[in-house]
Amino acid sequence: MTESKRDTWNTPFPNASPGVEECWMDLDGVRLRYLRAGSGPPLILLHGLLGYSFSWRFTLPALIPYATAYAPDMPGAGFSDRPTGLDHTMRATAQRMLRWVERLGVSSFDLLGTSHGGAVAMMMAAKCLGTDSCLRVRRLVLVAPVNPFSAHGRHLAPFIGSNLGSGWFRLFIPQMSGLYRYWHGRMYGDRSRIPRDSFEGYLSALQTPDSYDHALGIVRTWTEDLRELRAILPQLASIPTLLMWGSKDPAVYASSAKPLARYFPRSETIIFPGIGHLPYEECADEFNKKLIDFLVHQSLASSS
Repeated sequence: MTESKRDTWNTPFPNASPGVEECWMDLDGVRLRYLRAGSGPPLILLHGLLGYSFSWRFTLPALIPYATAYAPDMPGAGFSDRPTGLDHTMRATAQRMLRWVERLGVSSFDLLGTSHGGAVAMMMAAKCLGTDSCLRVRRLVLVAPVNPFSAHGRHLAPFIGSNLGSGWFRLFIPQMSGLYRYWHGRMYGDRSRIPRDSFEGYLSALQTPDSYDHALGIVRTWTEDLRELRAILPQLASIPTLLMWGSKDPAVYASSAKPLARYFPRSETIIFPGIGHLPYEECADEFNKKLIDFLVHQSLASSS
């Protein structure tokens, strides 16, 4: 494994936490950045669309006593490389991240994904159930995951991914800083709970147009990806799963939690009242407590 690491985050943010390491890996010719923290059972954390490992800055320190947590900037996002010609389908992204997990030397792991990363996590879990896989997902944590049962985005994403929509989108990239502030603020149920570093933190990784090309690549295959995701859901019934949502999520509606949960008979659903799409930021302490309770309880249950 080609990897280097430092003791502090190599980012423009002053809030690096003790015990969180920045690491790099060459993955199929792509320089991939990820954060690592803690000791214990491996836990992979996948960010959402236009996010990166920065999303987990309040979660990683809380996990240090309970898990070895790995939070990647998926290729095309964050401070990882943005290669041209990258296959952005959920299937290809899942395969790419599973190769990364294998390169970490991890074989059995817990998997947490949020938003688009939640959909990728479900695809990864399904692939691990295949007879030719040497990897095993022990437990799933899905935080407002993109899914076939949320109406929001079902038409908007394919439009933005179309030639007309992407052309329109590119016209506004020079003004994206101001537009992004508005869009980002809408992701919270209560704007007074937006962390002070949030806007600048996310925008710092979106300073080049290549970042938006990555997002456009994802939405171009949105409809087909959701169709494939729905087809693999019945395969995941055996995996203990925690579903977490904000009741005021404007991006992936909390009403989709119930139909999604039907595919996970071994699941628990937690809805945070008044919270938006980013509960790991907007109610970080409560989110961390629910996450850790699930991990610890499931570990005790599996060992008894």
